[in-house]
Amino acid sequence: MENVWTHTTVLLGEAVDALLGTSDAPVDSVAAPVYVDATFGRGGHSRLILSRLAPHGRLIAFDKDPDALLEAACITDPRFAIRHQGFKDLGELPPASVAGVLLDLGISSPQVDNPARGFSFRFEGPLDMRMDTTRGTSVAQWLAHAEVQQITEVIRDYGEERFAGPIAKAIVARRQARGPLDTTTELAQLVADTVKTREPGQNPATRTFQAFRIFINAELEELQQALDGALKVLQPGGRLVVISFHSLEDRIVKQFIAQHAKEVYDRRAPFAVPKVMQMKALGRIRPSAPEVAANPRARSAIMRVAERTVSGQEGVP
Repeated sequence: MENVWTHTTVLLGEAVDALLGTSDAPVDSVAAPVYVDATFGRGGHSRLILSRLAPHGRLIAFDKDPDALLEAACITDPRFAIRHQGFKDLGELPPASVAGVLLDLGISSPQVDNPARGFSFRFEGPLDMRMDTTRGTSVAQWLAHAEVQQITEVIRDYGEERFAGPIAKAIVARRQARGPLDTTTELAQLVADTVKTREPGQNPATRTFQAFRIFINAELEELQQALDGALKVLQPGGRLVVISFHSLEDRIVKQFIAQHAKEVYDRRAPFAVPKVMQMKALGRIRPSAPEVAANPRARSAIMRVAERTVSGQEGVP
């Protein structure tokens, strides 16, 4: 019997409410609004958006995961289209053509729970972790050649792991003595044998697995590209909604919104007109206690909402 891995969408109603929310600012092409679900996943947000989308509206989804494309093929709504691309390619859409962009970051439950994908230390599987299994380098392939310093930097910077150095040395020592690591359980056991102390309730391999997944998929770099792309394609009054699941992602989103939510003065030309504000922060939302109780994977989620400004002229009479 074929396994079925389910996914519970985090902040489902809140995200779609924020994305489709009305604004006092005029939105161009309001007669045919275009929205983007830049991380389709298993389609929870997309399906709810479609249920509330105007008959003449459109929804464009992005996803790198071939399994997500199979799920998207089940949606026959003519207003829907999906691209086999990562959200870093958002900027390919026409400028100022989109009424709202949704980014639900991280990995979906089916990706974590499917041993063949190699994302979880809980299951025996190939040490892969690629979001797009049709291209790129797996974690196992990278670890077969990476040097101690590079591995250390990845675990330290992307996993915020204080034992990054000892773990990296143990990985290379194992490779030299017995060959490269091939499976998730091999890596998890090596980390457990190396890290003797850990926060209560957390597997010793948690931070290392997170670091390798983020690195191998260039997640933080692609997030920055996606945010830049969203700013380009959003219409005045359009919404940006981003759900993140760890501090590295949230910090990038928070700083991006803050950077574009203020006027910028050129110190070299103090009397010049300042560069106008491009975004307006609308809020920060956490999952409710009942949602976290029903879906523990929601506990670390943070949703930030911002609005594309109207030529930076809010408040001008």
